[in-house]
Amino acid sequence: MTSFKLATWNVNSVRIRLDLLKKLIAFSGADVLCLQEVKAKEEDFPFDEIRNLGYPHIALYGMAGYNGVAILSKHPLQNICKADWVGKTDARHIRASIFDDIEINNIYIPAGGDVPDPVVNLSFAHKLCFMDDMSEYYEQRKNELKNKKILFCGDFNVAPSENDVWNHKQLLKIVSHTPIETGRLQRLFQSLDFIDVVRKFHQEPEKLYSWWSYRNPNWQTNNKGRRLDHIWVTPALEDRLLSVQLVKEARSWERPSDHIPVIAEIKL
Repeated sequence: MTSFKLATWNVNSVRIRLDLLKKLIAFSGADVLCLQEVKAKEEDFPFDEIRNLGYPHIALYGMAGYNGVAILSKHPLQNICKADWVGKTDARHIRASIFDDIEINNIYIPAGGDVPDPVVNLSFAHKLCFMDDMSEYYEQRKNELKNKKILFCGDFNVAPSENDVWNHKQLLKIVSHTPIETGRLQRLFQSLDFIDVVRKFHQEPEKLYSWWSYRNPNWQTNNKGRRLDHIWVTPALEDRLLSVQLVKEARSWERPSDHIPVIAEIKL
């Protein structure tokens, strides 16, 4: 084995979309699957079904009804840790080590509601504080971690650049692309000098999206998307990056998630 594939996907309920998970596995052959919004607590998670799909190693931070993140792996996971931010135990971050030296962080940043004002919208305040809390943590440990092989992936709920949204000017006041959010995400990005894996292979000004709203039945025709799903790596992994893929066809699958999977191949 000279490389491995990692897929990140906001599955929007793992139990509802178990058949689509099987489809993604057949399509991608991913060695590691990082899922967000699994929407299942420990006792409801389909452990047996997923193990039967060839993923015996499962790290889960679940909760009932919403949120929840999971790492599914064909290979052993070590040092599994559930991380919490802003004092909330809301199942948004789980990390584990694989192949001894690569730390995978599966992260689901809060969506932030509809009003981009932290004073009147506590969900938006939570989103900003979540990113601040993470950034401060990694900034303080930069010297310790700067040479480590660390991967961040997940639904970050922020489209950082003007080419990550269908219309930059129209979305500047829309949650997920406001300057205050993109600034906070940039701070997190700079905390360990991350590399944006998707943009390494698909450079600006190429338009790229990973999410299309359920509210838009003509999503393919209108193509009003946003790139909310990301894979980042620290510089120690940059030379190992082989490819990246956004699986747009997944948005057309029966009963799809509104997010599509993003897949990176990394050399061992």
